[in-house]
Amino acid sequence: MSGYSFEKLTDDIYVCASSDHRFGTDAFLLAYFSGYRRKDKVCDLGTGCGIIPLIMQKKEPPQVTYAVDIQEGAIEQLRLGLEHSKTTGIVPVCADLKVLWDGAPIGQLDLVTCNPPYKVAGAGYQSEITAQKIARHEIMCNIDDVCAAAEKLLKFGGRLCVCNRPERLSDVIFAMKNHNIEPKRVRFVSKNADEAPWLFLIEGKKGSKPFMRVEPQLYIRSSDGFSEELQMIYSVGKEQP
Repeated sequence: MSGYSFEKLTDDIYVCASSDHRFGTDAFLLAYFSGYRRKDKVCDLGTGCGIIPLIMQKKEPPQVTYAVDIQEGAIEQLRLGLEHSKTTGIVPVCADLKVLWDGAPIGQLDLVTCNPPYKVAGAGYQSEITAQKIARHEIMCNIDDVCAAAEKLLKFGGRLCVCNRPERLSDVIFAMKNHNIEPKRVRFVSKNADEAPWLFLIEGKKGSKPFMRVEPQLYIRSSDGFSEELQMIYSVGKEQP
């Protein structure tokens, strides 16, 4: 298993990370923002190493979470992580979200999450397509594809939660609306109170009426290090000493 490392989320849950498929703070923020529930049927699109589904297993996990990625290497990493974990609620799926897969739960899901590629195709140097570039650039799919897939998978009233860079906000809102998913709440994330946001989290609801709530800003750091809220997000599902 050269090149793999197993990162501990809890005593029972591990994520298999590599240079091709790794994770950052945005995955924890999106999982928390999604407000997933135990009764939910969930799908994480572009799951990578499966970090978001695995985070959801830390406390009161959903009924089932389909973890979908077009890259076989990503799904293999997820399977390795599951082999090291004590959980049965995740279904790894190697598929193209633009066409979904045989037996996909069309119109049945309560929640779809996606931490999509942030950069438009053609932004930056892309002479060679690699796993990292697929994760960062809209090469294999774009935000409209994500919203189209979510529209198919979600039941009426089901929710789509994504994160992205602030400069892509209008693109995300347009794509949601274009696929009958009405943006309902948005939250911006800054490193601290003195800096502009570097990320936003947005939730849309299938078939809902227009009305969007802007939630209080989330700060990553405080004068003492990580903010209390970020520490709480990281610690969800962990046994306290």
